[in-house]
Amino acid sequence: MAGGTSAAETRIVTSFYPIYIATLNVARDIPGVEVVNMTRPLTGCLHDYQLTPGDLVILSKADIFIVNGAGMESFMDKAVGQVPRLKLIQASDGIALISTAGVVNPHVWVSVTAHMQQVETIAAGLAKLDPDHAALYRKNASAYLAKLDTLRAAMHAGLRSVKTRAIVTFHEAFPYFAREFGLTVAAVVEREPGSEPSARELAQAITLVRQTGVKAIFAEPQYSAKAAETIARETGATVHRLDPVVTGPMTPDAYIAIMQSNLRTLEEALGRQMTDDGRRTTDDRRRTTDDGRQTTDDGRRTTE
Repeated sequence: MAGGTSAAETRIVTSFYPIYIATLNVARDIPGVEVVNMTRPLTGCLHDYQLTPGDLVILSKADIFIVNGAGMESFMDKAVGQVPRLKLIQASDGIALISTAGVVNPHVWVSVTAHMQQVETIAAGLAKLDPDHAALYRKNASAYLAKLDTLRAAMHAGLRSVKTRAIVTFHEAFPYFAREFGLTVAAVVEREPGSEPSARELAQAITLVRQTGVKAIFAEPQYSAKAAETIARETGATVHRLDPVVTGPMTPDAYIAIMQSNLRTLEEALGRQMTDDGRRTTDDRRRTTDDGRQTTDDGRRTTE
């Protein structure tokens, strides 16, 4: 919860975890502004989510409702219909969306760059709807965007030189992430999160992993890795956990911490390119400091 007042002048409700974390940063420490997440922390993605009576109570007390958009909140029309005075901000407005077979993929926030656009949209929307706090929203957003930019630079540097760029995932959560970092999603085993693949789908996945030579299979910490482990046993691939940032600590730096963990996982799983003498490549040997500048392994700053 941001703001810390018992009688908030502006009550902001977010639809689910990644939008809550973004909004928490934009509204951070602003007197009279309260941020509440509508869904429970362990809800995860909102595929087929149905509004509960408790959700409607929360929305009835809200001034502003911030959602991911892009089709993630299929209940949105019902929410606005039940609480017509709600002012709505759709964080994915203006972002180039990915579609598969005519179905829009809503997992925009998993791309750091796209998530930065979401933060900008949230800040602009809040500044317009709550002009008394506009300057503070913009100031907070600028500070958070600087942190996200540093994260983005570190992730691009770390993933630029990985040996393998093909991955197998268990949920349609990673196309935006793959697009940003030049990875290829060779297969998605479970189209709906948490659903177990059929024997036929499992056999197809095993065949595809063998054909493509993919060595890394990525399950998600929110769901069982049973199917991933079966595929790994049959193909010799290894199972890793890649987090789509749909659950986690309700703290401002949670998105950054989870993405940093994802970077370490990918570097380990996909391998780093080596030069002929066994050293890491120049890009991989660079590190990003807290102020966003690059350093080499021996701590010297590179030319800016």
